[in-house]
Amino acid sequence: MAPYRVLVVDDSPFMRKIFSDLIVQDPQFTIVATACNGLEAIEAVQKWKPDAVTLDLEMPELNGLDALQRIMVEQPTPVIMLSGISEENTRETIKALQLGAFDFIRKPMGAFSNDIVRVGELLLEKLRIAVLTRRYSASVTEPDKKKSPIKRDKTNQSKLTGSVKPVEEGNSRKRGLLRPEQQAEARDAAASAFERKDKPTGSLSNPMKPMADSGRSMEAVPIIPVAPVAAALEENKEQKRFRQKPAEGSFDQLIAIGTSTGGPRALHEVITSLPAQLAAPVLVVQHMPPKFTKSLAQRLDSFSELEVVEASQGDRLKAGVVYIAPGGHHMELAKDQGGYYVQLTQKPPRNGHRPSVDVLFESLTPFDELKRHAVIMTGMGSDGAKGMKALVDSGAESAIAESEQTCVVYGMPRSAIETGCVKTVLPLQQIAAELQHAVLKG
Repeated sequence: MAPYRVLVVDDSPFMRKIFSDLIVQDPQFTIVATACNGLEAIEAVQKWKPDAVTLDLEMPELNGLDALQRIMVEQPTPVIMLSGISEENTRETIKALQLGAFDFIRKPMGAFSNDIVRVGELLLEKLRIAVLTRRYSASVTEPDKKKSPIKRDKTNQSKLTGSVKPVEEGNSRKRGLLRPEQQAEARDAAASAFERKDKPTGSLSNPMKPMADSGRSMEAVPIIPVAPVAAALEENKEQKRFRQKPAEGSFDQLIAIGTSTGGPRALHEVITSLPAQLAAPVLVVQHMPPKFTKSLAQRLDSFSELEVVEASQGDRLKAGVVYIAPGGHHMELAKDQGGYYVQLTQKPPRNGHRPSVDVLFESLTPFDELKRHAVIMTGMGSDGAKGMKALVDSGAESAIAESEQTCVVYGMPRSAIETGCVKTVLPLQQIAAELQHAVLKG
């Protein structure tokens, strides 16, 4: 059986080689092709139908963001974005996640950066989850095309021309995929984020055979408009000016949300559906590195009736405001004579994460004077399950988990459900309405 096939897309030949070498160190992967811009990436996805794609953001002719939109419409495939850490890159990465990218990694700081090995480990972990989640999802949902968030426009597909560089058979390592008896375990393996951490073997001194770039022009390739996606995310950017005034005064309710892989898109669905007059503050933990959480908050803020901010130390909580935990810091609820406020710490990571959903949820347990509503959405692993259990045991009003049908990765919600503490399981599109109802009822 053929291994999982990965398409590597980057305008730098050196980075294509680096990422290709890192990927093929895992015996489950092979590189089926490489591409140097977004147009070639689209052609390669259609031709080779890879199991996953690594996609650079900044490329000539067609950038990664535009290519991603085409891929998600024409040939939906798990895409791992390769992002820099500039402010522009972080904004574009958040946009990519909301447009359907599976996840992202930060590119090494330089060609000879000491963190290349670490980047490789992260990339392999995300690729493993992506391909196994896709396999499990396809086996469950493929007959029901309505479950696809983006419809393929079969009436407006164009034949792509140009060059894509396949990996020569002699340089592609043929390795076996998971055995049939192992495939039944794919869901569990994906949800637990492959708790086994395969250490890369070998070195970068065994590069793939160089492949000459083609000079064939692709200028004639038409760009298919992605109206449903673009309109949903880009229209009404100035609605912030017309927000209703948030609820004033004290509050007696609080919403806490935890999520990871697939979270930016899930948060967009939930946060932008909540009303400006929501009579509760919202605390959010999204597993994400520093800087990216600020871009996430800014993007959600531009589309939401609520005010959305990256939390700062000592922020006084207000109803109608969403506070997103900054990457690299745990976020906890605290109280003094002036009221409730945000406390940020750099205590050790929990469940491999900082911020951690467990840390946030557990910090809410002493405040039983508040009606607390906890939500766990899509994500790898089990972060948040123990915290939600403790929160429910302390008298939390609501304990909501996203249903398997709408999760990108079902790990975190499933772990919470298995503790027996979850009171309500809902598809993503119904969570905001349930929260509104719970707050109004309270």
